[in-house]
Formats: sequence, structure tokens, C-alpha cells
Amino acid sequence: MTGFRLRWHVYTDVNALIEAVIESITAQAARAIAATGKFVIVLAGGSTPRSIYAGLADIDTPWSQWRVYFGDERCLPAGHPQRNDAMAREVWLDRVPIPAGQIHPIAAELGPDAAARVYARELSGVGMFDLTLLGLGEDGHSASLFPGNPLGGQPDAPDVLAVHAAPKPPASRVTLSAARLARSNSVQLIAVGREKREALTRLRDGDDLPIRSVRSPCGIDVLVDASASPQG
Repeated sequence: MTGFRLRWHVYTDVNALIEAVIESITAQAARAIAATGKFVIVLAGGSTPRSIYAGLADIDTPWSQWRVYFGDERCLPAGHPQRNDAMAREVWLDRVPIPAGQIHPIAAELGPDAAARVYARELSGVGMFDLTLLGLGEDGHSASLFPGNPLGGQPDAPDVLAVHAAPKPPASRVTLSAARLARSNSVQLIAVGREKREALTRLRDGDDLPIRSVRSPCGIDVLVDASASPQG
């Protein structure tokens, strides 16, 4: 199994981090499209990604070459404002001309088991992601991989997991497994704010957080602002 490697990037403030991530995504998209004719990205949810996605709506890129997937979703009705796909559509995806068939939301309104089966079929035949975006909760969770829950980190794990007992509401969710998230040419873990410092310190110190099961061959870039940094 690939070893676990972290590269830390600390920015002076949230705005500097957001600007850097937008520039990074734009550059990675350009490289992938030049090399393969498409850019395959996996989105995270949360407040910081919201600001990043809003900024992406204004970049210059061949949107017709983008393929958008989601790392996890809450089992709520389609269009519910607390769903990750609803947030991404509101601030970004509905504002740019990505063909509808190239945006792949998780049908979490079907319930965790059925939605996991459907999304696994949707991912069938999809190779390496170009970029996977992840966040880090105060409890150490990433995507909907929570401490104490199955993570799917083994090489033969299913691509998609049904989550029935998330420790924060809603309890029912759908998430890509750690093994599937790891199959990416770039993984970026983004966390901001003083409330994330304890979890990031635990990550730095080697605690067994779920993100450690995401053993990407490229390692993981951890992007934080100064208030979240364990060195702060």
C-alpha cells in the first residue's frame, strides 16, 4: 500500500488561501485538458469550498472539458440547501456552461444504500481523478468518513460507501471510500479557522484520523490559513 505523505502549505489568511486554491485548480485543469482532453474533479462541501467555487465561476477555462463528481452527500431531498451539490450549483455550476451530463451528483435522496449502488455504477470505468478536494471537520472527519466508522481504505474496498450512523446530522449519508478518493493525481485537504487547529495538530502528530486512509500515490497537500496552522 502506498505510504502516507503530507505537504503543508500555510497562508496568511483565508483570502490568500482561497486565491491560491483557485489558481491551483485553474492550472491543474489546463494541464489535464492539454494532456487528456478532460479534467476530472471531485468536490468537497463546506463553507470554505463555497468561497472557492464562487471564485471558480469567473475563471477562463474550457468548461466543456470538465467532469465534476462529489466526494460525499447528505441524504436529503434533491435541491435541499444543505446538500453539497445544491451549494456548488448555486455559487458555481449553474453559472458556467459545463454540459449537464458531465456533472455527476450523488442521488442521496434515494437513501444511503440505493444511492451508494447507483453512484458506484456511475463511477464504473472512471479512472484516476485529476483532483480531489477534501475538508477536515473539527472531529477529524473528511468527506463523510468519520472516526470509528468504516473507511474503505483497503485496496479492494468498494468505491462508494453507505453511511448510516454519522455522528453529526444527518446520520444518513453517502461517501466515496478512502481507497477511491486516493485514486487521484492530486489531493488537496483544505481547512481554515482556529476551530480546525486541534484536528490539524492531531493530523500532524500522527493520530489515526480517517484522512490517513486516503493513501494517494501523489501524497496530500494540506492547505491551511495561519489561524488553523498547528504551527500558529
